[in-house]
Amino acid sequence: MEGRVIEQPVGGLGDIVMVPPVVEARERDVLHAVRPFVRFIPDGVVWADGSETAVDAVIWCTGFKPSLGHLASLGVLTGDGRVEVTGTRAVNEPGLWLVGYGEWTGSASATLIGVTRTARSTVAEIEQFLVKAEA
Repeated sequence: MEGRVIEQPVGGLGDIVMVPPVVEARERDVLHAVRPFVRFIPDGVVWADGSETAVDAVIWCTGFKPSLGHLASLGVLTGDGRVEVTGTRAVNEPGLWLVGYGEWTGSASATLIGVTRTARSTVAEIEQFLVKAEA
């Protein structure tokens, strides 16, 4: 490792994730990177230290060559190492959605162009889930 800084032009890959809503959330100190939780509970998730957080939905996103080992503790992996989904929602964990894991979570969903369609359908799935949960 040389420690070189690679200059990124405006509109480069870094700008894809640093869209205005993400920048604004960071500035408001409401967006934080955290290690994955270890399991779901009826109204949220449990962290490695045993603490719990109430959540309505979890969206796990990736792309290219996905690794699913981090989901093993959730008991959602199938024999072929994938997560069985209906749409993008995990069959065995109803609060988990997967986006960008390849054709099995949406046509071309592991690409920047293809993920848009998948992300929109995931939003609709979550909205429908939350409406049913409120009823």
